[in-house]
Amino acid sequence: MLERDFKPTAAPRGTARPRTRHLLAAGGLSLLGVMLAGFVGPSDARIDPADRKHDTAQDHSETFPSSARLSVDLELPGEASGPLPTTSAPSTRQEAAAHAMTVNRGDTLSGIFKRYDILRDLPAVMKSGAPAHALNRIRPGDSLSLVIEHGRLQRLHFQPNNGAELNIDRTPDGLRTSVVQHSYEHRLFHAGGSIQNSLFLDGQRAGLSDRLIMQLAEIFGWDIDFALDLRPGDHFTVVYDTLYENGVRVREGDIVAAEFVNQGHSFRAVRYTDPNGRTDYYSPDGHSLRKAFLRTPVQFSRISSRFNLHRKHPILNRVRAHKGVDYAAPVGTPVRAAGDGKVVYKGWRGGYGRFIVLQHGQRYSTAYGHLSRFAAKLRNGARVRQGQIIGYVGQSGLATGPHLHYEFRINGRHRNPLKVELPAAKPLEARYVADFESKALPLLAQVDTYRRASLSRFGDS
Repeated sequence: MLERDFKPTAAPRGTARPRTRHLLAAGGLSLLGVMLAGFVGPSDARIDPADRKHDTAQDHSETFPSSARLSVDLELPGEASGPLPTTSAPSTRQEAAAHAMTVNRGDTLSGIFKRYDILRDLPAVMKSGAPAHALNRIRPGDSLSLVIEHGRLQRLHFQPNNGAELNIDRTPDGLRTSVVQHSYEHRLFHAGGSIQNSLFLDGQRAGLSDRLIMQLAEIFGWDIDFALDLRPGDHFTVVYDTLYENGVRVREGDIVAAEFVNQGHSFRAVRYTDPNGRTDYYSPDGHSLRKAFLRTPVQFSRISSRFNLHRKHPILNRVRAHKGVDYAAPVGTPVRAAGDGKVVYKGWRGGYGRFIVLQHGQRYSTAYGHLSRFAAKLRNGARVRQGQIIGYVGQSGLATGPHLHYEFRINGRHRNPLKVELPAAKPLEARYVADFESKALPLLAQVDTYRRASLSRFGDS
């Protein structure tokens, strides 16, 4: 069981563990408050009377001891984290309302416009001028603000994390586009340290902002579970960009190179943007660190029940195959799509309670059960993107406590989500390898230099 104030403990050598895991960006401040207060499960197993009629359960969940608590050291959001939008839900009033937000992973401009019920303005926005096409490539960390009046977009301000500002204003003659060019100076900074308490606390001690800590966790989250795998003596080195204008610091940029050494295994990453504008993180040999599927669709939770074909059901009290993994988490914890796909089922299904099934191409599908509610405007047949919020943790159906039941299927057959080999994302194209290597080598050399300095500073060897 994880304690809220995570204290790493040494792991037995040779212990097998899943090779690849994923971590998503942190939840909003309201959810953070619940998590920081500590999660306490029900002291006795109870079923909502409304759920008793669904006792033909196909799903099965673990009991939750009243002392269960979650690790939340990484839950503090940075400026690029939290659910989008950062303001309140769209106003139903007629007067002008301004909404400022930070783009999160999985967000698209059409999704944002749909959320604010101004989707009808999108075609005009995209035709308002050539610079507007930059909106096709919004990225996590970019800033976006909207002014809406009488259900119509009046003003859009777009500030990419590294680029020209874009303003689109409604005039009597239609939408008018203006661009503000900035001449930024890029300066590289570094930070590093060793793990004694948690990535969040030790990252702060090393001088990293909350945002950079979360970005570091996201970069290596495919290979390291930062809630379960950290050990004393693990260490990290980060090289990150900072933007200056006329000698004045404007804002913090992105991590451009990093290394994380976990239980003696070194993981390294370099940020690279190809000539087509596609940005991702790659290992030194040019392989993408990203996978086609997230290893876990909820953040910083504990596993309350594993994949087990011979498990005794805690409610039905008989052997019933458990063909998924249960993640204990507070009610309302966001559940994210494990991969790009289509909603093929959304509704109530027996012991699963509120249930979603996503189809990912021809071979793969994922399922999410016991939800408290679905994401707003999620519909059967809708397309979703990896990391998009599709629902929220609950205990609907046959469940003894709040958790997510997650299944992974290949050609209709259930596979263990913790052990199944996940397909890799699209690799770096061969024609870009030489360019990548020319840019990666100097950055990795800086990582080596800063690592030695950081380890010396913290007294590590």
